[in-house]
Amino acid sequence: MTQEKIARINALAKKSREGGLTAEERAEQEALRQEYVQAMKASLKAQLDNAETIDEFGVHRPLKKKP
Repeated sequence: MTQEKIARINALAKKSREGGLTAEERAEQEALRQEYVQAMKASLKAQLDNAETIDEFGVHRPLKKKP
């Protein structure tokens, strides 16, 4: 997700609060929001996939997925 897209989401949100959006702008806003949510989910998944624990002996162990 680029900074330009995030800025566009914010601009559409501000315009929505101040006066309202056209149908095209509402559709654009929804598409951008969905893209943002997907990017955040992917980022969180990547963080969790790379998470590890350190036991009392200092050994790094990756987290295990539950079945």
